[in-house]
Amino acid sequence: MKVSLLKSLAIGAMLVGLSTVARTQEVTGAGASFPAPVYAKWADAYNKATGVRINYQSVGSGAGMRQIRGKTVDFGASDAPLSDAELAKDGLIQFPTVIGGVVPVVNIKGIKSGQMKLTGAVLGDIYLGKVTKWNDPAIAALNPGMSLPDSAIAVVRRADGSGTSFLFTNYLSKTNTDWKAKVGDGTAVNWPTGAGGKGNEGVSAHVLRLPNAIGYVEYAYAKQHKMPYVLMRNQAGNFVAPSQPTFKAAAANADWSKSLNQVLTDQPGRESWPITGATFILMHAKQDKPKQAAVVLKFFDWAYTNGDKIADELDYVPMPDYVESIVRTLWPKITDASSKPVIQ
Repeated sequence: MKVSLLKSLAIGAMLVGLSTVARTQEVTGAGASFPAPVYAKWADAYNKATGVRINYQSVGSGAGMRQIRGKTVDFGASDAPLSDAELAKDGLIQFPTVIGGVVPVVNIKGIKSGQMKLTGAVLGDIYLGKVTKWNDPAIAALNPGMSLPDSAIAVVRRADGSGTSFLFTNYLSKTNTDWKAKVGDGTAVNWPTGAGGKGNEGVSAHVLRLPNAIGYVEYAYAKQHKMPYVLMRNQAGNFVAPSQPTFKAAAANADWSKSLNQVLTDQPGRESWPITGATFILMHAKQDKPKQAAVVLKFFDWAYTNGDKIADELDYVPMPDYVESIVRTLWPKITDASSKPVIQ
């Protein structure tokens, strides 16, 4: 009986140990839907290579920031970078992972990708509710000879707090003075018009379902759903298409050595896509769960080293090597309760 009891206790202790190991080999993040396609691919490849599970919830940047501040996830994700003051206040560290583009998409019968041209001023007027029909003179002037329907524009925007919305509204604030004065930029704004969709997924679904709709999504969603995108006039005056090269052209102006808080909308350059942005990871500098934090950092270290091909395939721009080096110098600042770095 005593031997049997000892054996049972030993087995129980072993199972508890295995359970602890399993928990440290599985971490959870939440936030921006903008990078969700690449995070999902990275997580799958990393799981196959290491057995470690990275569970990422695409809930929007606003929810991601709330969850990391509340310590209900191991890492948060946002396309709206926090200022140094905000990071210090919340005890957070942020670092960028990839760069991508926000793309206006339409559902207009007979109009294909790259056929319609818009400017930031006109796009802002559409979202202000000032331009309400597709054959409005402001749109017609940019698209001479195009057959534009005499139909109401079905405006679609995000319903949740969103880094994609931050990039979109930041761009509109730089190119439309009325938008800047009346609405401004942010992850959540007081939208003058439009139907709300949750996440890039929700906006995509709304635009696909509504005739004569316009919305904005991260480029990977536009490609995945074969949604017609518009050409946008950039700061140099050129109409450009969204693509990895035009995102890269916009990102070329960023000085990451000065600050990781970089907003890449309306950048100069002949080829720059005007609604470009990086996406960021948020983690607490002082960790209650240092083993979990170490797993998170090892995952992103792997992604920096091995994830470029996956990012390329989804038309994201991988971070330059020198930016990854800067980020790696930040990681030792993420420590346990005794101020020991969670990762060496």
